[in-house]
Amino acid sequence: MIRVLLADDQALIRAGYRMILDSEPDMEIVAEAVDGRQAVELARTERADVVLMDIRMPVMDGIEATRRIADDDDLAGVRVLVLTTFEQDDNVMLALRAGASGFLGKGVGPDELITAVRVVASGDALLSPKATRGLLDHLLSQPEAGPPPAALDELTQREREVLVLVAHGMTNEEIAERLFLSPLTAKTHVNRAMAKLRVRDRAQLVVVAYQSGLVRPGNPQPK
Repeated sequence: MIRVLLADDQALIRAGYRMILDSEPDMEIVAEAVDGRQAVELARTERADVVLMDIRMPVMDGIEATRRIADDDDLAGVRVLVLTTFEQDDNVMLALRAGASGFLGKGVGPDELITAVRVVASGDALLSPKATRGLLDHLLSQPEAGPPPAALDELTQREREVLVLVAHGMTNEEIAERLFLSPLTAKTHVNRAMAKLRVRDRAQLVVVAYQSGLVRPGNPQPK
C-alpha cells in the first residue's frame, strides 16, 4: 500500500486528489496538510511514502518543505512529487535541488497522476514533458560547466555509462538491454552511482550529470 500525504492550501484541490487516489486499491491517503510546515510534520508522524507537494503555500512554501524532508535522515524513504500550476524553469530546478523526486503540472489527467505516484513511490524519478524541456533549457543557458565534481572520480566506467543513460531518461530495463546486463545489475549500478554521488534518486542523478558536464543539453543519446 502506498501511503500518500496531500499538501496544498486549497481544499478543493486536495479533495480532487483524494477522490482520484483513494479509488486505487494500492493507495491510501494518510493525511492532508494546508502549508509546508504542516507537511513536514505530517510526513514524520504519518510515515507517508509519497508527498504530493504544492509549491506556493502559506507559512512555508513547498520548496523549503521538500528540502526539510529530504535533509531529514529519518524521512529517507519519503518521496516528494511536486504538483504546481507554475512549471517555470526556476521552479523545476529549485524543486529538484531541494530533493523532489518528480514534478508535474496540475493540469495532468487522473491516469497520469496515478502513474506518477506509483513511479515516484518505486524510487524512480518523474518529470512532466514541459518540466523536462524547461530543465534542459535552463541548464543550457547556464555558464559552461566546470570540471566534474570529485565524486564523479569515484564512479567506475560502467557506472559512468549508466549515469549517462539515466540522464537521457532510460529505465533500468532499457539500460540493461543497451549494455547487455540483467535489469537487477543495471539497478545495482544506478544505486551505487546514487550512493557515491550522495543523491536520493534518479532525478538528482540527472541534475548531476548535466551540471558536471558529463552530459550536455542537445547531445544525442549514445548509440
